[in-house]
Amino acid sequence: MFAHLAEYLHGGSPTSTAVMTVAIMLMFGFALTRITKLLKLPNVTAYIITGILIGPYCLDLVPDGVANATVFLPNIALAFIAFSTGQFFRLSALRGNGSKVLVITVLEACVASVFVFVAAYFVLGMDLAFSAVLGALASATAPASTMMTIRQTGAHGDFVNTLLQVVALDDVVGLIAYSVAVSIALALSASGAGFDFRNVALPIIMNLASVIIGALLGVFMKMLITPKRSTDNRLIISVAILFGFCGICEMLGVSPLLGCMFMSTVYINITDDDKLFKQLNYFSPPILLLFFVRSGVCFELDALTGGHNQGGTSLLTLGVVYFLVRIAGKYAGAFMGCLMTGKNKLVRNYLGLALIPQAGVAIGLAELGARTLGGTTGSALRTVILASSVLYELIGPACAKISLALSHSYDKNAKDEPVLTPKEEDKLIVNMLIERIREIQQELPQHTQAVPAEALSPGIQHAALRHIHPNNAKYHQA
Repeated sequence: MFAHLAEYLHGGSPTSTAVMTVAIMLMFGFALTRITKLLKLPNVTAYIITGILIGPYCLDLVPDGVANATVFLPNIALAFIAFSTGQFFRLSALRGNGSKVLVITVLEACVASVFVFVAAYFVLGMDLAFSAVLGALASATAPASTMMTIRQTGAHGDFVNTLLQVVALDDVVGLIAYSVAVSIALALSASGAGFDFRNVALPIIMNLASVIIGALLGVFMKMLITPKRSTDNRLIISVAILFGFCGICEMLGVSPLLGCMFMSTVYINITDDDKLFKQLNYFSPPILLLFFVRSGVCFELDALTGGHNQGGTSLLTLGVVYFLVRIAGKYAGAFMGCLMTGKNKLVRNYLGLALIPQAGVAIGLAELGARTLGGTTGSALRTVILASSVLYELIGPACAKISLALSHSYDKNAKDEPVLTPKEEDKLIVNMLIERIREIQQELPQHTQAVPAEALSPGIQHAALRHIHPNNAKYHQA
């Protein structure tokens, strides 16, 4: 059956092939989450495995044309992910925790880079240029799977806040490290190109430009999304701005990650509007699913097993060393950072486990590095990062979920999607109403006595429910 379907997809009209392929990616991704849910694994793991299963090495249900035509998906997914992350950068929170987060981020990123550089250059004997760029790429962490795991589990608390801020700032450090490493690689390259300050300055300038544009768009978004806007129009405006910003970043040749984070940071600090982020969280899951499934589809297994080598070392060996050493570096750096900043034991011991995933930003920088270095060196760099990113996305979400459970950031025995019965919902609403009345009474003069819960008559409770459920006929009966 799958063979006939694959034959049709590869030989059908472009329109029907594209539509059918997207439907297959969505349905297969959803179906596999039913299995990973039984195994207590995050949805991201299911999406990556789905991409490998329907990719060219298994069922071959995704034609090359569709995979190439959806090359824009990583940028779109990164834009939504980064925008969601920015809501956690409220100035009130940064004032009390910002310096600690910065120390932790610099250490976990730089220690991972140093570990990988030492392993590649001194242990495996790679050339200095390749080792420097590979080490710089090791600093980047993928926020997508971490964000989805947090959203799926409903985790919260100091551990989650620290994790989100570290992941968001991590890519800033990674971009700077990459710019420096590439300039060193060019200075040491056999082509004779000497050190050029522009190789360092230009990427930084372009990213600063994207940050400024993103911040301005955050102000512009606030001007357009007024309180009188309908829910539909709020969503249309925000999605249009995010898509437009992705196009601007593509023209500048930079990732939309930093700009989108600053866009949402500016927006949340000048509006305090949490509702927009909740709307986007309902809109983005299909886009993120397609992004991760496509990552699995593009996994190049033959590049690792085909006997290719770099500097006399097989790419398979290099990939395994990079995979393991980077994990050790991330954990050691996060542990040292938390120890230096006085973070509590739970954050210190388990933060490193949640920093393992690596995908979007690292893959994008690897593509830039491959074009810059060129030849077999560039090809080897791309292959190692792509292959390891798939492996990181397979085990990373599971490790992130384990770290959230061990840090007591969520109830690991609770269901992902709790459903309340109508009676439970009504009881919850009444309790919330009682609690709100008590809060109001506390603000009144001291001689006012609080109304106990039992003093609220059934009539008052019924009136409250009638107000909350205006379309429910049972609350409007005489």
